[in-house]
Amino acid sequence: MAVFTGSMVNNERRTTALKSIRALAPLLDRVLVQRVKAEAKTAGGLFLPESSVKELNEAKVLAVGPGGLDRDGKRIPMSVQAGDKVLIPQYGGSPIKVGEEEYSLFRDHEVLAKINE
Repeated sequence: MAVFTGSMVNNERRTTALKSIRALAPLLDRVLVQRVKAEAKTAGGLFLPESSVKELNEAKVLAVGPGGLDRDGKRIPMSVQAGDKVLIPQYGGSPIKVGEEEYSLFRDHEVLAKINE
């Protein structure tokens, strides 16, 4: 019978933690995004307090899954690809934190719009 000590369990947890967001590959119709950070400085050069800076709905697509499957088993192509700028809902998605950085996973149909620049 194996006996696990607290340090053995902690070591297992450390090995399964993400070392980098590059290690994360979305499945099916999921899209991995990172929200664009809002400016904490006004056009006049004044710095805004962190509490007054609103979270933007704009995000950069970091990775996309291969696409969902239809009833016949055919792959449905994704509407966005890595590198695109998109609008995402204010709430929703699955938050992911790697180190100090925050990311979100959304389904392809939850992405509101693609920003063409």
